Amino acid sequence: MRVTGFPLFTSREVPADAEIISHQLMLRAGLIARLGVGLYTWLPLGLRVLRNVERVVREEMDRIGSLEVLMPAVQPAELWQESGRWNRYGPLLLRIKDRHEREFCFGPTHEEVITDLVRREIHSYRQLPVTYYQIQTKFRDEIRPRFGVMRAREFLMKDAYSFHQSQASLQQTYDAMRGAYSRIFERLGLSFRPVRADSGAIGGAVSEEFHVLADSGEDEIAACERCDYAANTELAESRLPSPAGEPPADHEEHETPDIHTVAEQAEILGIPITKVVKTVVVMADNEPAVLFVAGDDALNMVKAANTLGASEIRLAEPEEAQRATGVPRGFIGPRGLPEGLRTLVDARAAQITNFSSGANRKDYHWVNLNWDRDMPLPEVADLRTVKAGEQCPRCDGHLVITRGIEVGHIFQLGTKYSESMNATVLDVNGHGVPMIMGCYGIGVSRVVAAAIEQNHDERGIIWPVPLAPFQVAIVSINAHRSESVRSEAERLYEALGAAGLEPLWDDREARPGVKFADMELIGIPHRLVVSDRGLAAGTVEYRGRTESTSRHLPRERVVEFLRSPHQET
Repeated sequence: MRVTGFPLFTSREVPADAEIISHQLMLRAGLIARLGVGLYTWLPLGLRVLRNVERVVREEMDRIGSLEVLMPAVQPAELWQESGRWNRYGPLLLRIKDRHEREFCFGPTHEEVITDLVRREIHSYRQLPVTYYQIQTKFRDEIRPRFGVMRAREFLMKDAYSFHQSQASLQQTYDAMRGAYSRIFERLGLSFRPVRADSGAIGGAVSEEFHVLADSGEDEIAACERCDYAANTELAESRLPSPAGEPPADHEEHETPDIHTVAEQAEILGIPITKVVKTVVVMADNEPAVLFVAGDDALNMVKAANTLGASEIRLAEPEEAQRATGVPRGFIGPRGLPEGLRTLVDARAAQITNFSSGANRKDYHWVNLNWDRDMPLPEVADLRTVKAGEQCPRCDGHLVITRGIEVGHIFQLGTKYSESMNATVLDVNGHGVPMIMGCYGIGVSRVVAAAIEQNHDERGIIWPVPLAPFQVAIVSINAHRSESVRSEAERLYEALGAAGLEPLWDDREARPGVKFADMELIGIPHRLVVSDRGLAAGTVEYRGRTESTSRHLPRERVVEFLRSPHQET
């Protein structure tokens, strides 16, 4: 492609509303253009990158026997009502009506549609297992779209769905899909990690996320430095320390006026913060629950919701907490709570002896409380968020906290949708049984942004070769004045194209500095400079995108050099 026929919409200015580097660079490099809030047009350069992601995804999906389909983006409300998600999905679901006032939604996902398709077409266990996938536009009405295509309202997604008669069959496909996802991100040249995760609104008992590792990632990942344990901190397990074995002391009530934090409580009582058990009141599906965690720990809301079996959870407002317990927030504790309240204690907090907590009256706290002696031990669960440096739950290694960008998620759904939508097959005995399902997603457009977050410098994008819109940039210097430069650039352009190396020839009548800056900004891995000075020496100047110096290659060896294996970085 020649730049004179492939306009570059590059900019030196950093967009004021672009918060993260991928959003800034995608706009500056002319990959995307903003249409509205959370809505972007993919420009020719960006679309080439997007198609490269799609190509690798398709090849790996086909490799494991998945079958490509294309389902409607607009879906009838009846399917979502049948599954029970029409109301549960909430405001993320864009609801629309046609001219006949029939309700539809613009699909954020396609579990209902694929389940409806399969229940109509698959009738016998002999037709299973089967896996369908598509690459389709999705829409989720994010309350705060941000970070460009990273959290846009409209996005491109690969979603796949598998159907099985047995759990063993589902596990086999799940494992194959896990391997395919690893190959996809390896082939795209990305540093990534699969981690255990919460299934969220999709449902299912087992799920894993695939994260591209980047400092700007929204998710925190706890990974062992020694073994392969890794989990999103929303789900990462705590390892219990050995009990201290401290003998119980006599409990005492202390006046603690005008305190607002756990740190103030520990200071006024003269105790370490590790001897505080703090109380958190939450509203789980609009019902209050009282949770206890150690003073130096943070309550993990995802773990709490899962333990409480709640689809929605939030911190109680001060008046809600007082209405539920009869005590102002900050002075609530486990001793003397009203009957009927659901209470949970984190497993670590359950091991603390001689701890301090609220006295359930304003301006007072207890010290030297002990479970079972001074009040019953509530239901015990893992409710805390793990911290860097603590021991791995699987081995004697220690956890490291890194940040990641979720680009893929695989689920074992079980029969959640097949039961609610009556998707059954006849088993070997002729009995109708619900199909067991798996669900597997990749954020195709998000992969592009995640790759930039992981691969950039002060000059612009650094594409891994498999993602790059073009592999080689040819920069001709003053070709409009030099027939020899124009002729050699033309020869290289044709030779590289014939070798399958996808060149972009910057044939503009522009200053060399402008051309170099644009090629670095858009991140093409290899750059060739054709000039009269080089041709006089029989060479072409070469520089890799990550290199700081150039080298001179003999004209006749340029294609051979670029095709050599060590250039595939």
